[in-house]
Amino acid sequence: MDILIQASQFFLSLSILIVLHEFGHFITAKSFGMRVESFYLFFNPYFSLFKKKIGDTVYGIGWLPLGGYVKIAGMIDESMDKEQMAKPAEEWEFRSKPAWQRLIVMIGGVTVNVILAALIYWMVLFVYGETYLPTANAKYGIMCDSLGLEMGLQNGDKIISVDGNEVKNFSRVSMEIILNEAKTVQVERNGEPVEVSIPSELMSELMNDPGFINPRVPFHVADFSKGSVGKEAGFQKGDIIVGLNDSSTVYFDAFKTALQAYKLEEVNVNILRDGSPMSIAVTVPEDGILGIAPNGNLTEFFELAELKYSFFESFPKGIEKAGMTLVNYVKQLKLLFSPKNKGYESLGGFLTIGSIFSTTWDWHHFWNITAFLSILLAVMNILPIPALDGGHVMFLIYEMITGRPPHEKVMEVAQVIGMVLLFGLLIYANGNDIYKHFIK
Repeated sequence: MDILIQASQFFLSLSILIVLHEFGHFITAKSFGMRVESFYLFFNPYFSLFKKKIGDTVYGIGWLPLGGYVKIAGMIDESMDKEQMAKPAEEWEFRSKPAWQRLIVMIGGVTVNVILAALIYWMVLFVYGETYLPTANAKYGIMCDSLGLEMGLQNGDKIISVDGNEVKNFSRVSMEIILNEAKTVQVERNGEPVEVSIPSELMSELMNDPGFINPRVPFHVADFSKGSVGKEAGFQKGDIIVGLNDSSTVYFDAFKTALQAYKLEEVNVNILRDGSPMSIAVTVPEDGILGIAPNGNLTEFFELAELKYSFFESFPKGIEKAGMTLVNYVKQLKLLFSPKNKGYESLGGFLTIGSIFSTTWDWHHFWNITAFLSILLAVMNILPIPALDGGHVMFLIYEMITGRPPHEKVMEVAQVIGMVLLFGLLIYANGNDIYKHFIK
């Protein structure tokens, strides 16, 4: 059921973004008197799930959910309609219009995507506001995974700044480190300021593990895994674990680490249940895990910042958030294609994108993710790769500078090369997903 809910949200979000992206091309083409022959959600090789002709345009839904398209008469695109291009140009064709009009048509899709993201963020901020953990309020410090520890951080460190710059929102600390390829992190350790130098060779691994730090929390029992040893031993939801064999282990990470030293041995776990101290004896299994999940609800442990905006106050904030998301994604893309950082190893396909949706139907989360994906779609489409909008823009700029369009044969070959590159990238990204989720 969880996978079904995630898949439903993914396809709904994808459909909204594709339709509105293609509408950006459609409406600008129509406004300049160009004939749009097809408007499709998803691709339709061999057959369509639905199609209906209205006026000059066939509107349809394809069966291959890899994108969508509008077919504009007189334009070399993925349809590779050479027969039409061999005929004399008509006044309602793309190729007959001035270069500046064609340029507006080609950037129409990405323009709509950026505007859409800003509008979604505007409405999300107006309806829900913003709630986040201020870095200064992470009073227990941080909890590191193995990569965070290798980086030089320690459990309990309190983040002060990244490269000397304060990061007010705790959830943005790791992304500030990754996107800006930070050199240092300033922390408070045992009451003293400490500067941690970030090894540059770890940057590619950090990109694959953006959750290398989390807020440190006390160990309040929230749930149990299937076949949990802890549940069988008598632990209950709401118990507060405070020690192991009379040693204090108040925090989840401290308990988890300490437990590894007692594999296949019986230990006494000290807890508070309804405020009363008690001890539970349990034999630690070979993997050193009791199958107890901690309470990760930050509102239980920290004072969160809650910001509310009026209808008009949220408008500039929405634009600002869309702009920040755009800048951050461009930085991420730069790292992704950096051979030094091996960012390509973190490239993901449909499984990765689908997994960022919630396993419950959460409209707040859904619209935030949709806004982010709208920015992602805009950036990816404007890349100067033939077969993408950015490839057409590149050729149009060439035409506007030189005063003559590239030869049609060059455009056709470039379109084929671009499509091969895109399908290669698609296969690699989804192959990466399969490897990470089912093989690794």
